[in-house]
Amino acid sequence: MKKKITAAVLTLGLTLTASAGVYAGANLQEIRASLNNGLSLVVNGKAYTAKDGNGKTLAPITYNGTTYLPVRSIGEALNTSVTYDAKNSRVVIGGSASGGSTGGTPSTPSTGSSSVQRPQTLPADFPLPSDAKIFDLVEGVAGGTATPSATFRYTTKQDLLSLGNTYKQYFVKKGATSKSEEVSASAFSIVDAGGSFSVTLDGKPGTGTSKGYNVVDVVWSGE
Repeated sequence: MKKKITAAVLTLGLTLTASAGVYAGANLQEIRASLNNGLSLVVNGKAYTAKDGNGKTLAPITYNGTTYLPVRSIGEALNTSVTYDAKNSRVVIGGSASGGSTGGTPSTPSTGSSSVQRPQTLPADFPLPSDAKIFDLVEGVAGGTATPSATFRYTTKQDLLSLGNTYKQYFVKKGATSKSEEVSASAFSIVDAGGSFSVTLDGKPGTGTSKGYNVVDVVWSGE
């Protein structure tokens, strides 16, 4: 089905993480732009509010008469996958490209599949549910160092309480020396670190296209 979005102009706006490395920094050009809080969005006939992975509302940016929208949020609203290919410094929208990213699946969860496309920079034993669908994957190195990193989101039918407790136990075995953990049946938030890793996880019930699933945001750095 052809999807349409009502907005002034839809172009590319993507916040890159530190894992983009020195190359991205060398190609950034400083500009003077404005947050356009007065612009509302309509997606397929319904009012839509763009939000980041933590649920924070994102305002469109206007620069030289062009309006820029956050590609990750808009891609999710349009049921279109959005992946950042750190190796080639490019954004892939709507599917993989030759020589593209190492991960990413459509943002709309699909049922009946048990495959998990694991980020290559995650430890082999990092817990992921068998029904996990991974998207918005960015892999690279943290802060320009040689430490592998991965930032991504996944959907799952597994309950948040058991999933959060699984992660708590895993990070204890991993040697966590700094821990901030809140786990319940309705959500979990884990910020742990040890000598060889640091991680932030946020799990919550999905909304919109992810309704009926639980959504987990992962920021990983380490071995």
